Amino acid sequence: MKGTKSKLILHSSTPLRRRLFNRLFALIYAAAISVLLYHHAGTLIRRGTTFLSFFTSLSFLISDLILAFMWINSQAFRMNPVATKTFPENLLEVLNRPEDFPALDVFICTADPHKEPPAMVAATVLSVMAYDYSAEKLSVYVSDDGWSEVTLFALMEAVEFGKVWLPFCKTNRVMERCPESYFGSDFDTRNCSSETEKIKELYENMKTRIENAVERGQVADEYRSSMQKGKAFGKWTKDFTIQGHPAVIQVISQNSEDKDVAGCSLPNLIYVSRQKSRTIPHHFKAGALNVLLRVSAVMTNSPIILTLDCDMISNDPSTPHKMLCFFMDNSIKPNLGYVQFPICFTVLNKADIYGSELKRVFHINPMGLNGLLGPDYFGTGTFFNRRVFYGGPLSMIKPVVPELSPNYVVKKPINDQAILDLAHHVASCDYENQSKWGSKIGLRYGSLVEDYYTGYRLHCEGWRSIFYSPKRPAFLAETPISLHDVITQMKRCSVGVLEVALSKYSPLIFGMRFIGPLMAHCYCYYAFAPIWPFPIMVYAFLPQITMLHNISIFPQVSDPRFFLYTFLFLGAYLQDYLEFILSQGTTLRWWNDQRMWLIKGLSSDLFGTLEYISNHLGISSRGFDVTNKTNDGELRKRYDEGMFEFGVASPMFVPLSTAAIMNLAAFLWGIFQVPKGKYDLFGQVVIAGFGVVNSWPIYEAMVLRSDKGKMPTKITLISGFLAWILFVLSSFVVKM
Repeated sequence: MKGTKSKLILHSSTPLRRRLFNRLFALIYAAAISVLLYHHAGTLIRRGTTFLSFFTSLSFLISDLILAFMWINSQAFRMNPVATKTFPENLLEVLNRPEDFPALDVFICTADPHKEPPAMVAATVLSVMAYDYSAEKLSVYVSDDGWSEVTLFALMEAVEFGKVWLPFCKTNRVMERCPESYFGSDFDTRNCSSETEKIKELYENMKTRIENAVERGQVADEYRSSMQKGKAFGKWTKDFTIQGHPAVIQVISQNSEDKDVAGCSLPNLIYVSRQKSRTIPHHFKAGALNVLLRVSAVMTNSPIILTLDCDMISNDPSTPHKMLCFFMDNSIKPNLGYVQFPICFTVLNKADIYGSELKRVFHINPMGLNGLLGPDYFGTGTFFNRRVFYGGPLSMIKPVVPELSPNYVVKKPINDQAILDLAHHVASCDYENQSKWGSKIGLRYGSLVEDYYTGYRLHCEGWRSIFYSPKRPAFLAETPISLHDVITQMKRCSVGVLEVALSKYSPLIFGMRFIGPLMAHCYCYYAFAPIWPFPIMVYAFLPQITMLHNISIFPQVSDPRFFLYTFLFLGAYLQDYLEFILSQGTTLRWWNDQRMWLIKGLSSDLFGTLEYISNHLGISSRGFDVTNKTNDGELRKRYDEGMFEFGVASPMFVPLSTAAIMNLAAFLWGIFQVPKGKYDLFGQVVIAGFGVVNSWPIYEAMVLRSDKGKMPTKITLISGFLAWILFVLSSFVVKM
């Protein structure tokens, strides 16, 4: 933790005190699980007389084995959680001069101008161009997989506005350097200066021009002829489509030539739309990032790379300095692959009804990984050592083109024709054919979740990573505000992690060999998440159906085994709750987070597993779902009021609604049976009641609401019919 040229500390690590409690509790809980599984095995042997008893015993045994496996995986995060702290004020003492700071390349990806508005992309670009970092050492690359001239136009507009915005931010020490955030709904026009009002007007005019271009679907002729670099728009012709077009690489600003109104250099800004062909796989976001990796190597080749999603704005201009507190430490530098910042969100409602904060994934678990090899790659908000993409720390893989080497020093300006020609060459769609790109070099192909898979493979190669969560969030992102968008996004993740879990690189086998048991179990926790649906479906349907037939399958309250079930349930939930609260969460958000775990198990995880199976059977082809970043006004209002948004007749809502109906029917039946002396049904009544409480937003959407976000009648009818079919079929099983 010492600096490179002094004894000053750049960062510190502090193990969390709860690790000792976690270890002790894990021993006790493991013993309880062992007793439960022993009981299940014994019951399965003793109850082999009827089909129903055999089926219920086997179902619970398999379910609890899965739950036990996932619990074991989760404990790996809890063995040694570590918090980190930085001391950026010591950087200048360590590096001596500002000129010693390493250059930084920023990669921003966008894929659809309709779902990811170009004005939003421009705001994100401006937020990082305004970093408190030397413009001569800062380059921003925007990958446009949507091949949209409007996105290029938006970036050109951003540079023109940036000439005023960047000096304004630095002169006035503005922290919110994304203009959309600074001039947001809480902006006070009454107490601002005339200069600020003028800049706000310039920004609104810029947004209007961009939005008008989006509506037209093209850039107006007046801008094509008047803009300094307007000739670039001539590359968009009717001969090409989004699936098939040549590479477009446009230098929009160059720090050696372009100045702001204060006479200071602007950072480099380069637009990149890689070549695409219908006959050559493009590997989605991983392919786009690999093109940026090559193009940036040719043009600037900065030793540090920041990857960002187009909707993830910078919220702290000093973030690069905090990142350097790790990269400039010689004691960890040789093996440090990347520094991961948490993903925080701007538009969450008070209750976070969809659990979009993903506190366990983006805050709690990464601290546990800090005590091992470090966090997985989140896909955004990550600072990489460029060298990490070219083999392990001790075994660098040399690229075929020398200019792509992480050690290559670029000597020509970025707009030099030879540089641009080579950049276009490495951005061609067939450049990676018969190469190591995607397998040994760059981001890794083979999974829809390229971030998770790449981080995993980098750890297996011997790299380490660090999770750092500053008090002021370094980045702020937007999140879907409809349930369908949320679970569609998570379904893609389920397919992607299964592609890793069931590959030759499975963390259960390959990971155990190369990163050790604890780290492998952490990766298993995510890789095998799509198996959650089985135990969730068993506990969502089996106790309820048997109770409707007055059949008890759980021990009575007087039976000691009842307390075993109670301990296992409450112990797991209370530990999860305490971790959530200790991570600055609230009780209401924790409740919605656990509700969404159940919802995802019955929707995105279930359908993701089915899609994975169908893909491998050749029934359907997989795709990349771009999350919609545009928001309808009424939808936003309902979300802010804490109302679940269903709205569309998605098949993924059917299992949810069916489970909700079944639990309600069973609960109503049970509360009338227990007072009649059916005390052995008490456990099943509690489970059904738990299901009913969690299903309240579904009942509300089915019956009480009339807005556009209600549950479609079609889904309600199908779900009710399926619940009735399940009950009828179970009647035959009971008699067997």
